[in-house]
Amino acid sequence: MTVLWISLISMLLLGFPFVVVIFGSLLLHLNLAFPNFNFTVLIQQMVTGMSPPALVCVPMFILGASIMTSGQAAPRLINMVKAFVGHIPGGLAITTNASCTLFGAVSGSTQATVAAIGGTMRPMLLKAGYNSSFTLGLIINASDIAFLIPPSIGFIVYGVVTSTSVGKLFLSGIVPGLLILVLFSIYCFIYSKIKKVGVLPKTTWKERWTALKDGGLVLGFPLIIVGGIYAGIFSPTEAAAAAVAYALILETFVYRTMTWKKLVGALLDTGIITGVVFVLVGAGQALSWFLSFMRLPQQFMPALIGPDPTQLWVILLVVISYFVACMFVDPIVAIYILTPIFAPYVLKTGVDPIFLGTLVTLQAAIGSATPPFGCDIFTAQLIFRRPYWEVIKNTPPFILILVIVTILIIIFPGLALWLPNASFIK
Repeated sequence: MTVLWISLISMLLLGFPFVVVIFGSLLLHLNLAFPNFNFTVLIQQMVTGMSPPALVCVPMFILGASIMTSGQAAPRLINMVKAFVGHIPGGLAITTNASCTLFGAVSGSTQATVAAIGGTMRPMLLKAGYNSSFTLGLIINASDIAFLIPPSIGFIVYGVVTSTSVGKLFLSGIVPGLLILVLFSIYCFIYSKIKKVGVLPKTTWKERWTALKDGGLVLGFPLIIVGGIYAGIFSPTEAAAAAVAYALILETFVYRTMTWKKLVGALLDTGIITGVVFVLVGAGQALSWFLSFMRLPQQFMPALIGPDPTQLWVILLVVISYFVACMFVDPIVAIYILTPIFAPYVLKTGVDPIFLGTLVTLQAAIGSATPPFGCDIFTAQLIFRRPYWEVIKNTPPFILILVIVTILIIIFPGLALWLPNASFIK
């Protein structure tokens, strides 16, 4: 196993794509340790990981987000929020937080939100006097809210791995996501008040009404997805299809921005992003199977967990493990690898799987924006062409807030369980 770990760490530090890191390390180890290994098994495990029916909604949600990103939804959404809060201290930063939250109801992806909202908001924030590092820290951390607001790819993957209701998981992320939005906005208000930046002229009610008419229809996405799932009208897959249909109608017949060229571009983008997601899912399943095959969890977990673990100890261990893991690897892979390892102990102590899924997905979101290898950091570097240190310099306050939200959820589980328990979903 030494060869496997050395290969994994070395390739990760050298910046290889994560799929190459996993498969390259696996193939190297298997060739050396098991020269007669049947590699068909790895292919079977990859297909198994990509086969669950619940994953069908992933490309649909990605397509809906691609259609909206190629049209006018994101700018109209931003203008609508800005019209109502832009005049208060930190108004532009609060607009960024709120826009990321609302766009999360379309995309379910932190990286898509960084691109769609960050690309529009960053020039505005810079023009208003915010320093570059603050804008980058704000954008990548506010985009993490999209990983909690349904439809979240993280919840879908966790639901598939644990056979937990994806619909209930979607609902469990709403209150924590809104709590993060409020705390981020309070921090931005205080920061902007101290720095004396980010205040826009107050808009008139007529201007607000115009902005609301222009952007209000985008709010149909959370109504369709969250409302439909909460009321038991849609399954997550059906909600995804309805979201795509709504995006097409909105951009084609209402905003009139959709052309054949844009639609083909959205379909191609969806194919590329879906391919990346599913390859990561397959890689995660393959590595998870291999670790189970080598019985690694059985070798170190008993000593780590202890003979009679409490719920709190298991929860803390899970939270810390996912937080650290997602600082280094893609959240999808981390969920696929770690969840089967912890599952027996979670079931043994009676921890609610919906509650735990909320914590796991939140840690995946935090890790996405946490140095050294959070995936949103490199997304921001690529999109905004800024150096690594500048991107991460102002992330600590936001990460601290996310840790506080984690603690609050552990202390008050109802923050995650209230909506799922009140819904009509079985």
